[in-house]
Amino acid sequence: MRMRPRSIRARDTLVAAVIAALALGVTAIGADVAVRGAVEAELLRRTQVDARRVSGGVRDGTLEGVIRDDTRGRILIQVVEPGGRVTNATPPGTDRPPVSRLWPPSNMRVQDFTECRGRWPDRECLVVEAIRVSTAPDSVVVYAAARQPSYLVNGLLEAVLGGGVLLLAAVAAWITWHVVGRTLGPVEAIRAQLAEISATDLSRRVPQPPGQDEIAQLARTANETLDRLERAVARQRQFASDASHELRTPIAGLRANLEDASMHPEDNDLRGVVESALRDTDRLESIVTDLLLLARIGTGGSTVQEPLDLSALAAAEVGRRTFEVKIVTELAPGVMVRGVRMQLVRLLGNLLDNAERYAESRVTVEVGRRAGRALLVVTDDGIGIAPADRERVFERFTRLDTARSRDAGGAGLGLAIAREIAQAHGGTLRIEDHPSGARFALRLPLD
Repeated sequence: MRMRPRSIRARDTLVAAVIAALALGVTAIGADVAVRGAVEAELLRRTQVDARRVSGGVRDGTLEGVIRDDTRGRILIQVVEPGGRVTNATPPGTDRPPVSRLWPPSNMRVQDFTECRGRWPDRECLVVEAIRVSTAPDSVVVYAAARQPSYLVNGLLEAVLGGGVLLLAAVAAWITWHVVGRTLGPVEAIRAQLAEISATDLSRRVPQPPGQDEIAQLARTANETLDRLERAVARQRQFASDASHELRTPIAGLRANLEDASMHPEDNDLRGVVESALRDTDRLESIVTDLLLLARIGTGGSTVQEPLDLSALAAAEVGRRTFEVKIVTELAPGVMVRGVRMQLVRLLGNLLDNAERYAESRVTVEVGRRAGRALLVVTDDGIGIAPADRERVFERFTRLDTARSRDAGGAGLGLAIAREIAQAHGGTLRIEDHPSGARFALRLPLD
């Protein structure tokens, strides 16, 4: 395993080269066998024709004189008597010993075989047909032999086929190297970009190639992960900023009251100091709870979404509260959404708190369907919100009514929490036009 190349590109190239060499090697072996078989079959066919022609002439006594050579030396024919003496032959076989010492027996008068002599580079191989003219013990044997081509004898055919296998395997490796290199180019770009992204700069994204292949999906997934990571880090930074900003004032006030009571106990009402400290503590606890909720919303975790009846949820929340103004509900039954129950209860509670705080005499809660989405509307008949301020009210710690104290008006996180919950559920929360008062419209996907 330690000898395996580390690079995917090198591994793929090596595998492609090995597979190509094996496949082409098997093909080359088959081609070698096929070429040898075809050449030897053709040579044997020629020798059979001439051998049987001569053996027939010897048997019926019509063969006279030197055997005629019609093949210009390509087929060598000899008539050999027992003992190995050549009695007749074509001119190329006259002055040479018998082409073979194989003597066909009487029960197998015709034999075909290949016989080789000598050593490389003077090695010679012959395709031979030996025919015993008769079954008599003193019968002569006719040998017809054809030389095999030199490329079948000296290994040239195997060398050419082996070189072709190596060349084609090298071509396959080269093509694989370049194709895999081009394929993995975007991956290297993604890796390099990810290596440069740090916690201080999460706004950068990896290059996303076109198409729908695995690399394009990897780039999209990486960018989506970076989006979630950037949002999570932004939440953490916002939490730290909000906590340091908003907790400083109540903590400073609480400390000043306690220090004053500690230094001048005789000049302070102890009960009043304790009650003031408890109020400041409650306010600190409320702010911390809201900030932690804002930090958790939309990050997943252990919260599980479930099918919810939005109308039933609104009816339950309105029914459990006591209002100082008149509450009117218009709730269409069976408006099902999917969400985290406690978060949607908190969203509706924050909208009701805001509406009750600014209403003159009446708050209306409506639930229905519109344009294929669930719609929840909370409307009050108060002074309303100017169009220029309709987005500012969803910012953290934003309070448009500066005349009210924070004790009466809250910490300024309720609407920010409500919008975060809406967005975490795939919905929207906006302020819409209304003849009087403020109209908050929540839209969520239907389940």
